[in-house]
Amino acid sequence: MAPKFDTEKMQERQNFRNVWHTDLTHTIQGDTPYCCFALWCAPCASYLLRKRALYNDMSRYICCAGYMPCSGRCGEAKCPQLCLATEVFCCFGTSVASTRFLLQDEFQIQTTQCDNCIIGFMVCLSQVACIFSIVACIVGIDELSEASQLLSCLSDMVYCTVCACMQTQHKVEMDKRDGKFGPQPMAVPPPQVMSRIDQAAPPAIGYPPQGYPQHPPPGYPQNPPAYPQYPPGPAYPPQGYPK
Repeated sequence: MAPKFDTEKMQERQNFRNVWHTDLTHTIQGDTPYCCFALWCAPCASYLLRKRALYNDMSRYICCAGYMPCSGRCGEAKCPQLCLATEVFCCFGTSVASTRFLLQDEFQIQTTQCDNCIIGFMVCLSQVACIFSIVACIVGIDELSEASQLLSCLSDMVYCTVCACMQTQHKVEMDKRDGKFGPQPMAVPPPQVMSRIDQAAPPAIGYPPQGYPQHPPPGYPQNPPAYPQYPPGPAYPPQGYPK
């Protein structure tokens, strides 16, 4: 069943316990060459990342990763490569967001407040630029039109930069998934066994069995020397003592 793009799913992602391997503010440091590639050839990066997120199995491809109403209705099964190419070029922003949601749901990754602020600023700036452009077209004031163009240019710069950082974040996360950062330093602890009421004693986990050892330690004499025997003392009370 295809995942749904609704408010309940967004709230569930806020309760995920894992975090991205690198946040948006450190993606340039995390992988500078790929960040430049994602900036100058964003649709190509989006195509490669979605394919990699599907483990290079294009038979699993669904338009917009199943998060949009059009998902499953675009003939993806017949030619998934063409449909994915159409998605990343015609709906670039949606393709990046769909790949992000796909990774979040698979690895239970939540978005930090800092990343939410950056993405929210990008969206709000785009909306404000659109409103200014509409007002400038209606009013027809030259100064307002120039300000609208400047704001639109700034909005496009922020949009391209944030999308490049998001795609680099996705790439670093999949590098971690594929083990390109080496083995994990810590292993998963073994499951603990809870004691039950019907048990005579709780199970000993991580502790040696109680009581003294059945066998002496190495080097301890098998037959320790006996204590010396002393002659018995005089009887009490001594003979002749008045009773």
